[in-house]
Amino acid sequence: MRYGEATVTVVDPRSYMTYQPFLPEAAAGSISPRHVVVPLRRVLPKAEVLTGRVTTIDQDRKVATIAPLVGEAYELPFDYLVIALGAVSRTFPIPGLAEQGIGMKSIEEAIGLRNHVLEQLDKADSTTDEQIRRKALTFVFVGGGFAGAETIGEVEDMARDAAKYYRNVSREDMRFILVDAADKILPEVGPKLGKYGKEHLESRGVEVYLNTSMESCVDGHVVLKNGLEVDSDTIVWTAGVKPNPALARFGLPLGPRGHVDCEPTLQVKGTDYIWAAGDNAQVPDLVGRKAGNENAWCPPNAQHALRQAKVLGDNVVSGMRGFPQKEYSHANKGAVAGLGLHKGVAMIVVGKMKIKLKGRLAWYMHRAYHGLAMPTWNRKIRVFADWTLQMFLKREVVSLGAIESPREEFYEAAKPAPAPAAAAPRKTEEKAKAS
Repeated sequence: MRYGEATVTVVDPRSYMTYQPFLPEAAAGSISPRHVVVPLRRVLPKAEVLTGRVTTIDQDRKVATIAPLVGEAYELPFDYLVIALGAVSRTFPIPGLAEQGIGMKSIEEAIGLRNHVLEQLDKADSTTDEQIRRKALTFVFVGGGFAGAETIGEVEDMARDAAKYYRNVSREDMRFILVDAADKILPEVGPKLGKYGKEHLESRGVEVYLNTSMESCVDGHVVLKNGLEVDSDTIVWTAGVKPNPALARFGLPLGPRGHVDCEPTLQVKGTDYIWAAGDNAQVPDLVGRKAGNENAWCPPNAQHALRQAKVLGDNVVSGMRGFPQKEYSHANKGAVAGLGLHKGVAMIVVGKMKIKLKGRLAWYMHRAYHGLAMPTWNRKIRVFADWTLQMFLKREVVSLGAIESPREEFYEAAKPAPAPAAAAPRKTEEKAKAS
């Protein structure tokens, strides 16, 4: 695209993009949280970045309604529209989940989980109440896909390291539980590597319960469908994602699960000026369909989202200039997952051959792939620098829980001191005698 040919406006409630595959490592302290996000205004200097939300889209007038962080909502006209809202955590009406659950879809949640886990170790180390200790040191993770398995692997690793610095807490005092409704974990890497991943986590003391689900977690009392009941202050929910529910308000054609229904060119069906990509798009998997699977769709993962973005950008320019659209087609290159420091599984596709790796070599593949896929050289260098320093320096195990409410201490110091209570009148001995 030539400079000045178009004006690009990006609307997002956050002024940065998050590389979500690195959230488990950020939660474990292997990567600085700031290195997992890419500031939009820095990497898009020629675009207009608006921090806010699109609440409605009027397709007839080609106008989007923007709700900024502050102030009145306003209308923003457009000629071409790209829908890339991503996904949110898929939850169920489980009693207590909204109050007790911790998600893993944002960098804020990853930081919060890290601080929370370390706070639980602080709490357990500072009390003699066995019931409080047991509840603080029990960690429940629901969901055995990439997010769940990687997060519990990284967090368990961090907690094991942190326990070395506590007098009254050891790894044997902790209880890690992984729950999934399916009959296996890590389905993306195949049954054999999924079985290895399960056995590996179990060898580290993680309890893995398959073919079961969580029925309730009111006040931290977790009840599983298989009858197990435990008390836990840490309930991490990674049981899948769903398209952003805001899509239902835009008047776009949606698939059965709420994704924007797209052509292979990433154009929204029935339109010639709207495109969609990533987790909120239902895009036909042309490679899978050529292989005979007529209902193949591109899975919602970073591998497809990053590649779809490049095709989408070219197609928007082609649409502006009246040129033909290019269809998105990408053969699966495999999957990699890290399960903690020096531990992982990987399935690499080379032609028609699938190479399966596990242990340290798979962990190297995981870091190499995602490190190179991280957007911008600025962030790539910072991430690799974090990993390099970690080879020589010990992991940081500092909890910064107060960061979630930084003004609380100042507020307590600044608010007016309560007036001293008036002393109750005391009868003198003479008045007592007179009475």
